[in-house]
Amino acid sequence: MSIEVTVWTEIWQTVVILIGAIAIWILARTLVRRWSQRVRLKLESTGDLRDRARAQRLETVSRTFSTVILLVVVSIAVLIVLAVWGVPIIPIVASLSVVGVAIGFGAQSFIKDLIAGLFVLIEDQYAIGDVVELAGVSGTVEEIRLRTTVLRGLDGSVYHIPNGEIRVAKNLTHEYSRLVVDLSIAYEESVDRAIDVIGEESASFAADPDWAHRLIEDPVVLGVDELADSGVIVRVLMTTDPDERWTVKREFLRRIKNRLDDEGIEIPYPHLTIASRSVET
Repeated sequence: MSIEVTVWTEIWQTVVILIGAIAIWILARTLVRRWSQRVRLKLESTGDLRDRARAQRLETVSRTFSTVILLVVVSIAVLIVLAVWGVPIIPIVASLSVVGVAIGFGAQSFIKDLIAGLFVLIEDQYAIGDVVELAGVSGTVEEIRLRTTVLRGLDGSVYHIPNGEIRVAKNLTHEYSRLVVDLSIAYEESVDRAIDVIGEESASFAADPDWAHRLIEDPVVLGVDELADSGVIVRVLMTTDPDERWTVKREFLRRIKNRLDDEGIEIPYPHLTIASRSVET
């Protein structure tokens, strides 16, 4: 009878421990999520691009922190349950330490990925929502895990990139984006006149209330950048909201094309000239 009572006592203690662990995990996750949402809303409401970048980083860190809390709670709960059932914990911890060292030698790549993932978060190299190029793959960051970074490409493809494989991280949308727009003008046209027209259209674009809020600074016409094979390259520099860079570029190119057409300024394109020669027989 005493053995049965002891078993039932251990079962009930195990159930209580598991329920307590689940409750602690839910409470911790809820607190982290609410705190993260409150701070994010406060940062995003300022309208400052740097604050928005901090909000994205906060979301990434909060997800990682929630995962770490889950691992800690599960580990502690398992050890307590083992202690309740009379299993010696100290030998198990010592054994796990030895096994951990052995696994560490055999899983160096895995550990390298974890360490690299931590540095990505600490150094704020990129955050969820950023458009980046990692390990030769470009896309929008959907998730930053401790071991991998998940990107979604423009065509919808999802890439899982081990953090340890990232040698250079190219972030296209950190705080602001800068567009370099090269416009080709035919050699037969007056370069000075073309630059004046491009400058007028750039100023008109920046003054448009539907587009002004997407620009951080007014467009700058840098002037002639190259004498290319088929035309004179005029470079325009634009600093935009990170999320609007491609929308701004498409609209600006549309306007410039229409304006150059209206002004009769030719945009060169490849021509093929065929020369025929008659052969006397």
